[in-house]
Order: sequence, then structure tokens, then C-alpha cells
Amino acid sequence: MSNQSLIRKVKKVTFLVALFTCIHANAQKYSISGSVVDQNQEPLPNASIRITALNKGASSDFNGTFQFKIPKGTYLIEASYVGFKTEKKRIEVYNNQTINFVLVEGDTMLDEVLVSAVRVKADAPVTHSNLTKKEIEKRNLGQDIPILLNYLPSVTTSSDAGAGIGYTYLRVRGSDASRVNVTINGIPYNDSESQGTFWVNLGDFASSTESLQLQRGVGTSTNGSGAFGASLNILTDGISEEAGGEIANSFGSFGTRKHTVKFTTGKINDNFELAGRLSKIYSDGYVDRAFTDLKSYFLQGSYTDDTTLIKAIVFGGSEKTYQAWAGLTKEQLEEDRRQNPYTYDNETDNYWQDHFQLHWNEKLSENWNSMISLNYTRGKGYFEQYKTEEAASDYNDLINEDSDVIVQRWLDNHFYVINGTLTYDDKDNLEVISGVSYNTYDNDHYGEVIWGSDLSAGTSWGDRYYFSQSKKTDFSIFSKASYSISEKLKAYLDLQGRFVHYETAGLTSDRSPIDVNQNYNFFNPKIGVTYFIDGNHSLYASYARANREPNRSDFEGGNSQHESLDDFEIGWRFASDNFKVNTNVYYMDYQNQLILSGAIDPLTGEPLRTSSGNSYRLGLEIDADLKLAENLSMRPNIALSKNRNQDYYQKINGALINLGDTPIAFSPDIIFGNAFVYEPVENLQIGFLYKYVGKQYMSNLNSAISENDVLEDFFTSDLNLIYEIPLNKVFKSIVFTTTINNIFNKEYVDRGYYFTYDDTWSDPNFVTTLDGAGYYPQATINFLSGITLKF
Repeated sequence: MSNQSLIRKVKKVTFLVALFTCIHANAQKYSISGSVVDQNQEPLPNASIRITALNKGASSDFNGTFQFKIPKGTYLIEASYVGFKTEKKRIEVYNNQTINFVLVEGDTMLDEVLVSAVRVKADAPVTHSNLTKKEIEKRNLGQDIPILLNYLPSVTTSSDAGAGIGYTYLRVRGSDASRVNVTINGIPYNDSESQGTFWVNLGDFASSTESLQLQRGVGTSTNGSGAFGASLNILTDGISEEAGGEIANSFGSFGTRKHTVKFTTGKINDNFELAGRLSKIYSDGYVDRAFTDLKSYFLQGSYTDDTTLIKAIVFGGSEKTYQAWAGLTKEQLEEDRRQNPYTYDNETDNYWQDHFQLHWNEKLSENWNSMISLNYTRGKGYFEQYKTEEAASDYNDLINEDSDVIVQRWLDNHFYVINGTLTYDDKDNLEVISGVSYNTYDNDHYGEVIWGSDLSAGTSWGDRYYFSQSKKTDFSIFSKASYSISEKLKAYLDLQGRFVHYETAGLTSDRSPIDVNQNYNFFNPKIGVTYFIDGNHSLYASYARANREPNRSDFEGGNSQHESLDDFEIGWRFASDNFKVNTNVYYMDYQNQLILSGAIDPLTGEPLRTSSGNSYRLGLEIDADLKLAENLSMRPNIALSKNRNQDYYQKINGALINLGDTPIAFSPDIIFGNAFVYEPVENLQIGFLYKYVGKQYMSNLNSAISENDVLEDFFTSDLNLIYEIPLNKVFKSIVFTTTINNIFNKEYVDRGYYFTYDDTWSDPNFVTTLDGAGYYPQATINFLSGITLKF
């Protein structure tokens, strides 16, 4: 072999080795690790660390540390945490590196103070889920907040009109809305008398929501009526550093449309901000003529400096909703599931509600913080109804016998609240939050005859045929402490005293006399511990006692005894870069639980309840967040439960029968949900969401009379697409959003009611128990699409 040939071969080998070395060097990945802490060097668990250029991210563990691998190159890496300003660092990666972030509290952290008294932190021994503004925006195209929460663990939702707009409902662990305590910036939102939550009065409120936390079970001490199924704490929009706004319009099936305009001045002179929103939502509804017409507004003015936050917030609006709460019979459902049997043009619910809030947070020292909140809510409205051939006695003889009549049933109320909290935090081991809350509610109930085909002599349109006046006061005092016993063990103690007075007198809408003057004094202790196994694993256990008073419908039904609940929770949490999981087992033991009977009030549509004596809910909940690839993740959750009345008695065919342990109404034994999120390219996100809800009973009879009380299990799926185009001129970005609901066109019913009655017409000496039922059909395949211009 010649020397030149040898030299050529050596050069080739050298080139191939160099090329392989280069490729190997470029393909090699290096470990990037570090920590995320606050200014006091306290770790920030579940902080987000992200490299946008690689579409790669990680989360910090309980110790605030993180680690991931990336190839050689120069990158911009950012760390973010709710309530803190995002920090960005540019790094050049050519070997393993450590990078640490110290995040500074932002204005959002000041906002978080508004709800700190009723929320819990990530490591608290309380079962909870959080949703941020970014997550809420993904599906915010006009549907109400309960529908946006549909994919959280143990949650079921429904709507009268079937399309998720108007009268919508939320149940958690089988508990209805009157057991889900809702606060807005720490102010109670549940109606004081019915204890229900009327989301129809909060049109497009998701557009003004910064974040929310759903606590399952008794949770922490909160303001307002006691939580027997869950607590939902809503924080409204935070303070913006920069001026901006957005114009959002969406359209969809059933004539649905939403129009929203938002603005913010940003910080003026580093202290002041003014922000607001105007919205209009309209939908014809899936059910025929079950339209909803919502108008709403939100306005806030803020002042901040190094130690002070003052917020004045005004929000509210009006709603007009056509009658759909009566549902359909089984025969009507089979004949035409979209039909509406009501034909009177103005069979509508009309209500106006305005909220005025003032919050003042003062940082007294490095360790002490105070908060005072004031609220006034003004509500007024009516339901109009047409009836034929009515009895004169039902209308105070304002009509003659068998006259047709149009009536309006009114509510006219005022709600005042004052909250005060004082927080001590030594920034090391101990945090104590103590507070008081006082609210008073005044409400007039009355009905007016506005037309009659045969009015009595001397009757004028607008004369009242019933009237009652109510007043309720609610005072509570609490103190909750969190103490780190050691690096691995943290204890939690929460004590609350609650004192309620309720009185009402007059006539109900069916002209039955009502006269109530009751006092209730409750002591609600809660205790728990969290054990940190290591930076990834933690265990928690808690016990909570809750008591609550009856609502107005319970008093009308003769129930005046309060309910009690012992809630036991045990959980395990795990968090790593690519996998998070929360698992918990709960046992909720009720004494004298007032449960839905399955029937509704024929005059008001209110669900009716009955005492079950003793009952319990035993369940397992698991929710996870799994990163399958750089651009693909899944978020499954499952809830398995057993919900039983113990030794349940019912009168059937004239005899009182012990039915034994029966299922609690509207409490499915299994709820499973999942969301696949795929990001094929930057700024494009595709989400596939699906949910399965097991069989439910609409009564507590376990089908002892007939199977008309059964709601069959159902499976639904939604497709969600979001694409954002960043811009540099005029608009900051344009966001396109589309949601296709129920993509497999499933016909399902997720809610209804069931009632029994005694038939003695055929034989007065023999009582036969018969039954009836109503069903609420939900929409088949439908879509919502929107475009948002951000500037």
C-alpha cells in the first residue's frame, strides 16, 4: 500500500471519528438542576420551570428543587409561581449545571391575601384542586363556571337548558349546590336562605376570575353556610402592571353568542389601577325556547404600595331565562327530547344582582398582616307564570273560581358582610390566621297577580296574594394554625365557632303559614398532619367536624333540626418532573343528614329534602398529571365511592317499610375523567377530554317502587383547540379557540327528579303508592368557537 493511499485512509477514519464525536457531542444531553425559593429562602413547591424554545418544562418538588436534561445550546429558562413575578435567565449549556431562582412577590400575591383565610396551601392536609386563569381561559366561551369545573375529581354538572348556559348546577361527591360553600374574594356567595348558588346571576364571571380552589369534603373554615360537600373559593382578577385589554367574541350551536370587552389601565404612578369588563351572553338552549339572556359587568379600582392593598370592586348584572326547570316526563323524553311543554311567551325568570366589595390589606410588619373586607349585595327579581282554571283560595280570592291567571313571584333582598382577619407568619415554622365574619340578610317574598281572565271585584293588577319577610344573621369566629414540628412533619389546627339566627313569618307561595324563629350555635374543629417522606412524596391525614342549619325549604317541610358531619381524610401526594399524583380516601359520616328526596317543589322548582337519619359516604379519589412526551400530557382522575343511607324507612302502600341501606340520591359510585393535551407546535394546543359517570338513583328508595328513579350511566367527550398568534403591532396576540362538546353525539340525561304519591281513588280502603319522574336532557354534539384580540 502506497503512503498516499495510507494517508487518504487515515484522513477518512479521522474525519469519520471527528464527525461521530461531533454528532455525539451535539446529541449528548446535560443535566440542569436547581431550586426555586422565595425571598426568605423558603422553597416554592410545584413552581413551573420552562424552556419555551424546546417546549420543555418541569416542576419543583416539595423542597423547591428541580432537574431535567437538555442538549447543548443557549437557552432562555424561566421560573414562575402563582403570586410571584416570573424570573428569566439565559444560560449556555455545555456541561451539567446548577441554576437557582429567587422569586419576588408580585401584585398577585397581594391579591391572594383576599382569599388566604379560606384557602389552603399546597401541602395542607386538605383535599383540594386549583385552577389558574390560564387553565380557565382554555374553555371559556360562555358556559358557566360549573361546566368549566366538570373535569375535576368527584364533580358532576348539569344545566336546565342542556347547553351549559343559564341555570347550571354543580355537585361534588354527590352533594348538591346547597352543600358547596362558595366565596368570592372571601365573601360568601351562597344565598343565605336557600343556601344554593345561582350561577345564572354571574354571567361570564369566568372572564373576571384570576384563580379558584375547590376543596372537597369539609375543607378549611370558611365564611357563610357550612360546607358539607365542598368549598369553592374564587379570586377575581389580579392587578396588572401594564395597560391592556381584550375583545372576545364567540359563537356556537343553539344560537349561542358571547361578547366581552375588558380593559386595564395598568399601574398608574406605580400605585393605582382601574380595570373592568362588560359582557353579554345569549343562548336559545338545547331545549326548545329555553333561552338565556345575560348581561354583566365587573369594575375594580386598586391602590398598592409596599405595605398596602386596597381594592374596590363592583360587579353584577341581570338575567332573563325561559322556563326549563320542570324537565320532561319519560314519555315526553322518548317522544322528543328537545321539546318544552310550556307555551306562555313570558314564562321566565328575571333577576338583577349587584355586588359592592371593599378590601383593605395592610402589612403591619414583617410577620403581621391584617385584612378587612366589606360587602353589600342587592338582589331583586321575579318569576312569571301563566296558570289555567285556578282555585280562588290559592290567590287570596283575588280571582274568581276557575279563572286563568298570570302571577309574578318576587324576591327582594339585601345582604351585608364584614370580614376581618389577622395573620402571623414567622417565615419559619408557624403561621396563624384568625378572623371574624358577620353577615346579615333581609329578604321579602311576595307574589302578585298581574292578570286574570276573571278577577274578583275590587282586585287590581299587582295585588299581592302572599307575603313573608325573612332575616338571617350569621356570625363566625375562627383561628387556624400551621406549625412545622420538624423538617418532615407539619401540623394543622383549625377551630371555628358559628352562630346563626333565622326568622321568617307570613305565607309561602302556596299560602301555607310559616313562622320560624331559630338559633343555632356550632363548634367546628379541624385537625390534620402532613408528613414529608422526601422531596417527592408526602402523606396527610385530617379530621373535620361540621354542622349546618336547615334551609328555608327544609323549614317549610317541617325540618328544623341541624345536620352534623364527621369527615376523615387520608392522602398521598407525589410530584416529580414528569408525574404528579394525588390520592386520598375519605369517610364522611352524617348525622341527621338532610338529603334530596328526588322531588321538586311544583311552585318554585326547589329540590326538596328529607331527613335520612344516619348516612355515610366512603370513597377513593385519584388524580394525576403525567407527561408522556415533550409535547403530550394526560390528566386522569377517578372517584370510586359508596354512598348509603342506613336503615332507611319509607311509607309504601300504606305501610312503613325498612328498606335497609339504600343508595343516596344523585351519588354515582364511579366518576372517571381524563384530558389528553397535545402541543404539536408552539402556540397550538389540542385537548381531548372525556368523562364517565356511573348509574345514579334519583330517590333514596333503591327502586323499591319502580325503576323510574334510575339515571343510566353515560360517557361524554369534548375536543378543545387553542391557537395563539403573537403580534407586535396594534394587538399583542390573537387567540382562536374552539370547543366541540359531546363529539360522539351521545344522548344522555344527567339529572332529574322522582316523586311518589298515594292513590286512593279506586279503593279508599286500600292505599297504592304510585310514582312519577322528570328528566333533564343534555345537548348532543355542539360547538363553540371564539376569537380574542389582546392588546
